[in-house]
Amino acid sequence: MTQTSSSALIDKCVHCGFCLPTCPTYMLWGEEMDSPRGRIYLMKAELEGRATIDASFVRHMDACLGCLNCVTACPSGVQYAPLIERTRARIEETYSRDASDWLFRRVLLSLIPYPGRMRVALLPLALVGGLVRAFASSRLGSLLPARLRAALALAPPVTFASLFAAVPEQTAASGPVRQKVAVLTGCVQRLAFHAVNEATVRVLAAEGCAVSAPADQGCCGALALHAGEAAQARTLARHTIEVFEKAGVDRVVVNAAGCGSAMKEYGELLADDPVWAARAAALSAKVRDVSEVLVDLGAPRATRHPIHARVAYHDACHLAHGQGVRAQPRVLLQAIPGVELLSPLEGEICCGSAGIYNLVQPEPAQALGVRKAKNIAATSPDLIATANPGCILQIASAGRALGHEWPILHPVQLIDASIRGVDPRTGQ
Repeated sequence: MTQTSSSALIDKCVHCGFCLPTCPTYMLWGEEMDSPRGRIYLMKAELEGRATIDASFVRHMDACLGCLNCVTACPSGVQYAPLIERTRARIEETYSRDASDWLFRRVLLSLIPYPGRMRVALLPLALVGGLVRAFASSRLGSLLPARLRAALALAPPVTFASLFAAVPEQTAASGPVRQKVAVLTGCVQRLAFHAVNEATVRVLAAEGCAVSAPADQGCCGALALHAGEAAQARTLARHTIEVFEKAGVDRVVVNAAGCGSAMKEYGELLADDPVWAARAAALSAKVRDVSEVLVDLGAPRATRHPIHARVAYHDACHLAHGQGVRAQPRVLLQAIPGVELLSPLEGEICCGSAGIYNLVQPEPAQALGVRKAKNIAATSPDLIATANPGCILQIASAGRALGHEWPILHPVQLIDASIRGVDPRTGQ
């Protein structure tokens, strides 16, 4: 198995323009070179020696969210994900960023993918997280540099308990075993959204899955991959493959959209590595989003109790566009008695999170976040469901800026609450 050349991928683009109205940055600025078609034109020019990786080239590539809405819209089947990932890798290998930009990116990618380091960095938030977010939105906070202000506004709601909690390494199935699965607990997910991992394990077990959560797993490499740090992504991917090979399961279950998308691409990421290519492809073939697994199991085993709520569902980009998973979360949510499922306007458009995008490109990210929050607010929801931690933080921050304090949950948390017969907003 070898990677398809970038030239071959680029040549599939016929410049039809179907991608233009689907691209968030083209929607914001109306600039051709900030559309997928325009970026592909730049990529082709650089490969053919008609353009160089200079400040202008880098600016247009950095502005891309990598949301992959263009992939859904493209009638020619252009694979944009490997194109933008390879281009960003070339940028990081050959382009000299200014010192502050380079340092900021280094800090992010030296912290976030490593739970031990990130745990230390997040400890202050367990004490004063609410004050940090309040300061970010205050008049004094507005004087901070945009990137720092964004980092504070997006600070996750961590507690000492969540920072040091862990799901059991083995959880028995309820009743006869329908499937053996292993769960990716993630990096940010395990620290800031431990409740999502707990709900995932409980729901899978309730539906007849024997659940493994290997203790020695780490980051899957998604953030590094999408930021152009290919070598780091491959290192993290190899470790993840080793860990889940040992688990000996039918499925590897992921509850974070970006992680699932990256793990399903391991075969592409390691295609030119003779030692790892086949192992990567085999692992990728086992990866499923939790909603896919639950739907594939068939008729629910556990009883669903009513949840009377208007639920706005937000499609996380790397779930809908990256993995093509749109129907399954909706099927599961609609199966909960009492849930009224809402579909906000422009549901397919990115909320502005996009990995570390909302930290390194805070202005367009904020504009997209506010746009998303306004569309959600128009549905008058009781709560919001979305399947990616970055989307949860981004929509929460944008909602607060507009005066909304929405409960924002992963769909599996609503399913878990329904099975346990509790209110998902309070846990009571």
